[in-house]
Amino acid sequence: MKYVLFTLLLLTLGSSTNTLWGQNRLNAEDTKYVNAVEDTLGLLAYAFVNDSLEENRFLAVRAFIPTLVKALKKPGSFSYPFDQLNSVSIQYPADSTFRIFTWQLYVDKDTYRYFGAIQINSDELKLFPLVDRSFEMEEDLDAAALSPDRWYGTVYYNLHTVAYGDETYHLLFGYDGYEFFRKRKVVDVLRFVDGKPVFGAPVFVKQENDGSFSQKNRLLLEYSAAASVRCNYDPALDLLMFDHLTMIGGEYGEGPVQIPDGTYEAYRLNNGKWEYVEKVFDQILDEAPRPSPVLNGRKGKDLIGNGG
Repeated sequence: MKYVLFTLLLLTLGSSTNTLWGQNRLNAEDTKYVNAVEDTLGLLAYAFVNDSLEENRFLAVRAFIPTLVKALKKPGSFSYPFDQLNSVSIQYPADSTFRIFTWQLYVDKDTYRYFGAIQINSDELKLFPLVDRSFEMEEDLDAAALSPDRWYGTVYYNLHTVAYGDETYHLLFGYDGYEFFRKRKVVDVLRFVDGKPVFGAPVFVKQENDGSFSQKNRLLLEYSAAASVRCNYDPALDLLMFDHLTMIGGEYGEGPVQIPDGTYEAYRLNNGKWEYVEKVFDQILDEAPRPSPVLNGRKGKDLIGNGG
């Protein structure tokens, strides 16, 4: 029931913010106001990630949403970076035509919920709330096109824009805490159709063994929580590159899980589509990454599952 209320709150706030902006930057008075609001947002964001009690985390998110929207209602708020919100990811395309906020709520060891919004860089405030429905999705995610009110929720850690001819879309790289023993990384596709965001597009192409071609609307990697998995755009190689995963028996009774085996797969851009590359490098590591994290004095994994 809590998450139904969150859905209604997000949709209501998103539909109530169509106020006309008169300028592109915050004036001095509004800057002072948003600075103060950001202090509150920072405390709430810390609480919904770190508080030990589920109810307190829930209340912090519930307070965070309308507080953020109040700040975004100020004329020129798009120019404000919200640098104090370390628990919230804010991603921009290179042309800053929009930005996308995403954050995670830890419910229990096997349950995470995600929240977000897309703010358009426009004189008229346009805000699209993102409502996570991943926990109830039964459709084929490889082929699904999803709307903002039926979003596969993740925390986005990178955004890469692709322009081909008259078409432009954005690759969104996200982390999903998923469950205790298994984590996921997702590469989604964001397009704007008639000014509205749509998630998923058949841009990932793979030639099968029989010579036929398959297409996916998004990529999804599921792996052991004890592993660290790379999945990102590599500008030096101009590849969408990710760890090749191999199945092993879980060490803690969780059943079979996938871990990296030291090789890499990729997709290479060609005429607006990403074509599958089975192996990026000929050489492989002498030893596959260990399934259990060994810190050796380093910091632990961050929010998106990367090692320190």
